[in-house]
Amino acid sequence: MRPYNAGGHFLKRRYHNGYKRRAATPLMPQQANQPLPDGYQLENYRISSVLSCGGFSIVYLAYDDNDHPVAIKEYLPSQLALRKEGDALPSIAEENLATFRYGLKCFFEEGRSLAGLSHPNVVRVLNFFRANETVYMVMRYERGRTLQEHIQARRRGAVKESFIRHVFSLLLNGLREVHSNKLLHLDIKPANIYIRNDGTPLLIDFGAARQTLTQEGMRLNPMYTPGFAPPEQYKNRDLLGPWSDCYAIGASIFACLSGMAPQPADQRLEKDRYVSATKLWNGKVSRQLLETIDWCLELDHMKRPQSVFALQKVLLREKEPEVHRKKSFAENLRGVWLKVSGR
Repeated sequence: MRPYNAGGHFLKRRYHNGYKRRAATPLMPQQANQPLPDGYQLENYRISSVLSCGGFSIVYLAYDDNDHPVAIKEYLPSQLALRKEGDALPSIAEENLATFRYGLKCFFEEGRSLAGLSHPNVVRVLNFFRANETVYMVMRYERGRTLQEHIQARRRGAVKESFIRHVFSLLLNGLREVHSNKLLHLDIKPANIYIRNDGTPLLIDFGAARQTLTQEGMRLNPMYTPGFAPPEQYKNRDLLGPWSDCYAIGASIFACLSGMAPQPADQRLEKDRYVSATKLWNGKVSRQLLETIDWCLELDHMKRPQSVFALQKVLLREKEPEVHRKKSFAENLRGVWLKVSGR
């Protein structure tokens, strides 16, 4: 099974293993960065293999001095820096240097914040340090698979409601801890929800550091995930809050049932073609869960759950979702009749 990706102190610059630094050259968008080779010694960790490569980072499986496995996440945005084969240090064009350093600072601060969290449903950051002119997070290695892989494996049908309620109720415990520390995740999606072999979920791969690079004045392209990102993540970023992560939770539950993300929020703002969960799966899943999905996916952030706690109480069936939908003509007529009849 694949482990998850995700960590400590700024250390002196080190050039390991005879690798040389190339002169910086202007970079084209989305170049492919070469990962550190297997066997590379990174501080007191030995790189074993690459777990994943993305536009923002590379994640490695590594082993510490005691031969314990860890996951190490390397800050290396491909739009800003390029590492070629045979190099340990990336080359960064002069015009990208300020943005790269700003992102590095945000990545480091995020690692420091996460290192202060210790919750069974949040990725555990063990260490974070600087080397090769970038920053590394060291995280606990976990065995299991992502929720996305779980969904893809369910070829015969949707994920069961009992599984959804179990996983997301526990996951929200972790998200509550994150929010209580004045942090937002901003990249919740099935690929960033890790299911351990014992069935317990883990919230991984925070997107807050990536989001800071998309702010005005930063030239990096947006890095949110269409379908899971709320409207305020595209624009009006001052409106970001706990309700933004709640939107992504609703979209992730939607994906458990449909196998795909709902219509991207920016497209919904132009022409909303979202078909409510209560219509799509009426009679197949409890109406309460379907209304919860629709509640989370409200475009107006004020109409969504305003806290993870409020959403969690609904998933635990302790409260009904606050559905904000237009009433049908029949419902309006019935309401008038009840009012007139005094019932």
